[in-house]
Amino acid sequence: MTADADLRFLPSGDGDLAYRDTGGTGPALVLLHGGFLDHRMWDAQVPALAASHRVLAPDARGHGASTNATRPFRPADDVAALLDHLGIGSAVLVGLSMGAGTAVDTALEHPRRVRALVVSGAGTSEPDFRDPWTTSVLTDWGAALAAGDVEAWLRAFLRFVPGPHRTTDDVDPVILDRQRAMALGTVGKHTAGEPDLRVPVTGTWERIAGIGVPVLAVHGGLDSDDHLRMADRLVRTVADGRSATVENTAHYPNMERPGAYNDIVGDFLASL
Repeated sequence: MTADADLRFLPSGDGDLAYRDTGGTGPALVLLHGGFLDHRMWDAQVPALAASHRVLAPDARGHGASTNATRPFRPADDVAALLDHLGIGSAVLVGLSMGAGTAVDTALEHPRRVRALVVSGAGTSEPDFRDPWTTSVLTDWGAALAAGDVEAWLRAFLRFVPGPHRTTDDVDPVILDRQRAMALGTVGKHTAGEPDLRVPVTGTWERIAGIGVPVLAVHGGLDSDDHLRMADRLVRTVADGRSATVENTAHYPNMERPGAYNDIVGDFLASL
């Protein structure tokens, strides 16, 4: 993983928000990480995309190096605040899982700040889980968190890396180690029973037809049926929706096959 020497901080009325910023004069691109992870999940994307863009990779509030929330907040507002802080009018938002939900929320709540969207493993911030595999993982996840059993929670969390069609033996152990380190770093910032202060953005599925910017869904070909279905629903509903698949990957295509993922995103950016 890269060192955090270049990490910067945005002071807010509710603590500091950490972010990586490559600088430069190119158009802005914001990378929004998945739940319990942090900006380091994008280590293979930052240098590749920085050749043509000013790349920002923030840690969501309560994740990574960002401080925990002490009052209600909306992640989409934090994205807009970061752009305000840096004097950036609009940006392309690239998000995965939780980060994809935040990207879509930002397009709904701050439409002038978003030039285009790239999502993986999510449709909006209001997930609709139906698949037995996904619901079983989430049940185990919730039970482990409620019991304060970090190891059991981590086992459930890491099941999303191989997805429903593989086991962890089929995944590069380096990727699992990176996921484990980020997840433990974030979960260690919180306590059992701590309130979730995120304020949900509501009515997202009913509102996505109004998103007027290009939207690309980059699927992990082996991701769960739920995650693939929700991302497909998003791109079928918006005016300019597109999709691409990174084969032989699941919920984290950017980490499993970064070259293929970077090529897909790079081609999309060049088309804007």
